[in-house]
Amino acid sequence: MEAVHGSMLLVYAVIAIALLILLITRYRVYPFLVLLIVSLLLGLAVGMPMDKIVKAFETGNGNTLGHIAVVVGLGTMLGKMMAESGGAERIANTLIHLFGEKNIHWAMMVVAIIVGLPVFFEVGFVLLIPIAFNVAKRTGKSLLLIGLPMVAGLSVVHGLIPPHPAALLAVQAYHADIGKTIAYGLIVGIPTAIVAGPLFALMIHKYIKLPENNPLAEQFVETHTEGQKRDLPGFGITLFTILLPVILMLVGSWADLVFTPKTLPNDLLHFIGSSDIALLIAVLVSFYTFGAARGFNRAQIQKFCGDCLAPIAGITLIVGAGGGFGNILRESGISQQIVASASQANLSPLLLGWFVAALIRLATGSATVAMTTACGIVAPIAAAAGGTVKPELLVLATGAGSLIFSHVNDGGFWLIKEYFGMTVGQTFKTWSLCETIISLLGLGLTFGLAAVV
Repeated sequence: MEAVHGSMLLVYAVIAIALLILLITRYRVYPFLVLLIVSLLLGLAVGMPMDKIVKAFETGNGNTLGHIAVVVGLGTMLGKMMAESGGAERIANTLIHLFGEKNIHWAMMVVAIIVGLPVFFEVGFVLLIPIAFNVAKRTGKSLLLIGLPMVAGLSVVHGLIPPHPAALLAVQAYHADIGKTIAYGLIVGIPTAIVAGPLFALMIHKYIKLPENNPLAEQFVETHTEGQKRDLPGFGITLFTILLPVILMLVGSWADLVFTPKTLPNDLLHFIGSSDIALLIAVLVSFYTFGAARGFNRAQIQKFCGDCLAPIAGITLIVGAGGGFGNILRESGISQQIVASASQANLSPLLLGWFVAALIRLATGSATVAMTTACGIVAPIAAAAGGTVKPELLVLATGAGSLIFSHVNDGGFWLIKEYFGMTVGQTFKTWSLCETIISLLGLGLTFGLAAVV
């Protein structure tokens, strides 16, 4: 079969995404199967060699799960330990006490920005979702009102603020100053998070009714309320255990500043600072702080770990399939075609950085892939433009573009859909819209900042 080239590739991509959405929303086919079938059909339609199609899907699936499966598994164990020990309840109580029930959505945004700095979006999400479930239960408020400010905070730091890994790569690609990027990132990021998080959540939660019964929430919400007052773990030890992976990742990111690269201490800090190892250490620590210290025996702790993994099996498959679909888009040349179309338009470097990142994000689903790929394309064009734009602002514009409209090929889309118990349509109206607000407002504020600095 003849391979498809040029703008026809874009037509096929649009048809594939429309078919995905139609099958999942209208015909209620299980998302994992739809993603698999549409990926294979798209590969055939654009003339990819048949032996390459399945391989491309498997590679994308494997690359996505290689990171996310470990993170979600360990994060869920940590969340389960925190719930069973009463740690999540302790943090929920303290936040409600400090901010008051009326302002709890602001508290969730602040916590997400702090926790999200050194960790990938998925890591921050699995660390914080148990607290969101507990706060929602305690206050009787919609999970959307509590959860959307949380995911908005996580998303803003993911795209705009180093030392987040994606933003850090952009800083290097554009030769930006990291200190200035953090400062500008906060100036742009905090107002963006406020609008896309608490303010948007206050408006949208009135229109979206979540199901009464959320099986995932039951994993993480305190179950021991048989009339007796529980002895909860202290706020300090609970906070330490949850922030331990965050602290370890920060320490890992500073390894090169403290020790000479390629020495044993440097390698060791990088090793314990990787998200998988940092989470593993935190889970092992939680077996003591949330387990043994709270009077649970080994058999009970084992049972908690086993029980909490069953509900995440479906999510993990779907997230991986989203990665497989993204890789078919890359391998078939669709992503490259999108980039070529963007580069031909004569845009200002800031707008070009945003636009290229936005197109790659829409095509592949990954904000990290969008940001890193866009930097590689835009950096030489920006350099040729003769330094008319500050490189720190290029980092922000590219980051904002990489966050636009999360949809069916993004693992985060399915993670949020499943945990919040939403339909695909509801996820578009809440999470996808929240991401688009972040992207557009982030770009607007970056242009505003460019006029001032």
